[in-house]
Amino acid sequence: MGDGGRFSMKALLGLIAGAGASYGIYKLLSGGSFKRAKKSSEVKLEPGSLLERVSGLDVVCPRPVDATPGGAIPQLPNNLEPQHLKMLLSCLQTSNDPSDRCRILLTLGNAAAFTVNQNLLREFEGIPIIAAFLSDPVAEIRVQTLNALNNLCMNISNQEQIKVFVPQVLELIEVSPVNSDLQLSALGLLTNLSVTDKHQHLLRESITLLLSLLVVSNEALQVQALKVLVNLSSNPDMMDDIVQAQAPASVVLLFDERTAPAVLLRLLTFTGNLKSWRPSVQVADELRRKQDCLFRVMLDESSSQLHSRLLQLLSHPDVEIQSQVARILT
Repeated sequence: MGDGGRFSMKALLGLIAGAGASYGIYKLLSGGSFKRAKKSSEVKLEPGSLLERVSGLDVVCPRPVDATPGGAIPQLPNNLEPQHLKMLLSCLQTSNDPSDRCRILLTLGNAAAFTVNQNLLREFEGIPIIAAFLSDPVAEIRVQTLNALNNLCMNISNQEQIKVFVPQVLELIEVSPVNSDLQLSALGLLTNLSVTDKHQHLLRESITLLLSLLVVSNEALQVQALKVLVNLSSNPDMMDDIVQAQAPASVVLLFDERTAPAVLLRLLTFTGNLKSWRPSVQVADELRRKQDCLFRVMLDESSSQLHSRLLQLLSHPDVEIQSQVARILT
């Protein structure tokens, strides 16, 4: 992929990868050689993972300098040449500077929004190169890695390579601070991966995690977790795993007029998918004996508070929410 990381500055000058990214690449390749930028100050992340049941602050990280070098010619990511992608992948592998890696991943992620680059990055074996940074010690680098994989995942052919990293992505959700960019980006990747039923089985063991996020997270994270749950519940083959999953009893409290409409609408869609499932009498009896399973929390009329809460939502000011509730109750 090049001569020991030595590239022409002109080849990548002016790449746009968000605020200040052009300047970052310019510094990276300035003078025709790979240079280390000024070392970023270390940021101490407060503990607050989902596993610890503590709501933490958003991940804080150094941002690229908001500047553009004089004379740079802007070039959109969809106009990148194949050699530019090769150069970026090579720089990513050889860089020891976190800020440089962050900028490169941001550039690759923006480039991966276009089909031609999605295919090229797969052909250049870029997916495992990028995914290797899921374990980087710097939180923002992990975020940019997830964002790049998220865009790459929009290409069905790329999903075959990306699916092997699902366990790592799930672990990141579990150990990252609640409501962090890491969790949001990880859920975005799982959303794209679960749009079709081909890889949904990889998330069979994650149902409880997703349901738990609903009761501890902010609106943005709730919406993203529900997108995954809606995708999974649209597949009849996943329903047995979903209804048997352990669920927090407090999830029914979200069926409330004070819940954000964006969350409530997706929650009702998820509920409608669950209600379309019809267990046999024997299966229903077995599920009733499973303590705290989703069936008992949301579907069992003898133990769930859901029905009474749905009746209250019939008077919700949002007409679409009223319509969704009416469909579930009929």
